[in-house]
Amino acid sequence: MGWAALSELVPYYPLYALLFLDTGLSQAQVSLLFAVWSVTGLLAEVPAGVLADRWSRRGVVVLAGVLQAAAFVVWTAAPAPWTFAVGFGVWGVSGALVSGASEALVYDGLAALGAEGSYARVNGWMTSAELLVQVPTAFAASALFALGGYAAVGWVSVAVCLAAAALALRFPEARGDAGDDEEEALREGLRDTLRRPGLRLTVLAVALLGGLDAVEEYFPVVSGDWGIPTAAVPLAVLATALAGAAGGALAGRAEGLPDRALPALLVAAGLLLGAAALWARPAALVAVSLFYGLYIMVLVVGEARLQHRITGPHRATVTSVAGLGIEIASLPVFAAWALAGAGGVAVVVLVVVPLVAAGLRSRVGQVAG
Repeated sequence: MGWAALSELVPYYPLYALLFLDTGLSQAQVSLLFAVWSVTGLLAEVPAGVLADRWSRRGVVVLAGVLQAAAFVVWTAAPAPWTFAVGFGVWGVSGALVSGASEALVYDGLAALGAEGSYARVNGWMTSAELLVQVPTAFAASALFALGGYAAVGWVSVAVCLAAAALALRFPEARGDAGDDEEEALREGLRDTLRRPGLRLTVLAVALLGGLDAVEEYFPVVSGDWGIPTAAVPLAVLATALAGAAGGALAGRAEGLPDRALPALLVAAGLLLGAAALWARPAALVAVSLFYGLYIMVLVVGEARLQHRITGPHRATVTSVAGLGIEIASLPVFAAWALAGAGGVAVVVLVVVPLVAAGLRSRVGQVAG
């Protein structure tokens, strides 16, 4: 949990979208940058999972932190549209490296202790830690911006990413042998995902759910659009982070809810986001916060059900297939925001509910992966 918290203690997070706007980019151009980020992650996702299974999940997480620091160096040293695109490309590779590897690292560590049934609770608390750390991050971002503008925010962010990479060096690593051939490992991971209907549906559900998280990138933007001064934006979005942390902390209990409850929670989340878009006032951030808390709860349960349905040495590869789906699913979210703002994203949330419901049914049995 310490690594999860430190990796999110990045002052750039609540402010980088505003950096882009203040550099002269339009909201549509910002969405294009986010799309560059997603496409890069999409291309790197599955190879990154294979690398984690074949080489070292711990090593891949360390490398991800170093690459993220490099992306922020580029942004801070020479802020411009093209450097933002380059930085997002590097960050996209970093995100691909950490996504499948970190979940596989945690699940296999619990499995080695005979505690894999606790994954939803542990993953929920890790998600909560990542969101709760946004409280000190918001204060740090505001203070650093006041003291030294975006440059101070950027260089401290570089230091935090390197510190998180150093901390990841201490992770234990417990996993089975993935075999000797990388191409064969990739084929096996993809085959296990595609040939088993239960796992296929769960991967699809997690991909659709994870793609919706792209909306988080716009929380600072809507805060500014709805009348919050730039220096106060990091503090204004804290309620959203706290609500998400609460949703993550409750995910362990939510995993035992009836099948129909999780889609209902997602529908409620989508309606709340739509209402906030119509209201478009500072107070509408309350509805955005409630949306995010419900959404994170459903997402963590989905991630846990996916991990429970995978066994074997290709866990990171299969998880990365879901990560690939997440990157693809985030593109319609970026497009919806560019076309219709938060209201457009609310429509996307409601559209994916039937597929999410099918993939998260608890009666789908565990399958080999």
